[in-house]
Formats: sequence, structure tokens, C-alpha cells
Amino acid sequence: MAFQNKNLSVIAYANGFTLWHYKENVTLATIIASGYFNSVKTLMNTGDIILINGSNGSTIKVASVVDGVVSLAALS
Repeated sequence: MAFQNKNLSVIAYANGFTLWHYKENVTLATIIASGYFNSVKTLMNTGDIILINGSNGSTIKVASVVDGVVSLAALS
């Protein structure tokens, strides 16, 4: 399933950092695939954190936006 803008919300925003929440009834593998969030690439910044709830669990990821592509990585 494609990204659904209505399922993305801001939890907190400060000093250019955003904490996001995204919930969708698809697998985490689908949601964390590179480019899934590309349609909102102008809203996200490298270093933003996304709390994700999928059909098979939850995860926390850090966003990276490079050349218009949004990728997610493990929170370390």
C-alpha cells in the first residue's frame, strides 16, 4: 500500500527537529522501505525521529533525507 498522509502526525517540534508518528495497516518492512515517505520529503529533515506502528509491530526510526529520498535507519 502507498503512503497515506492522513496517517502521519507531528508529536513534537522544536529547533528544526520533529518527532513524528505514523500508523498504517501494512507490514513494517513496507513502511520502512527507502522512499516510502518521499511524498513528504519537504516536511522531513535528516535526524527527525518517526514512531511507526505497522500491522506486525512497532519500531522507532531516524530519518535521512538525501537528494529527495527519505530513508529510515535504526535509532542508535
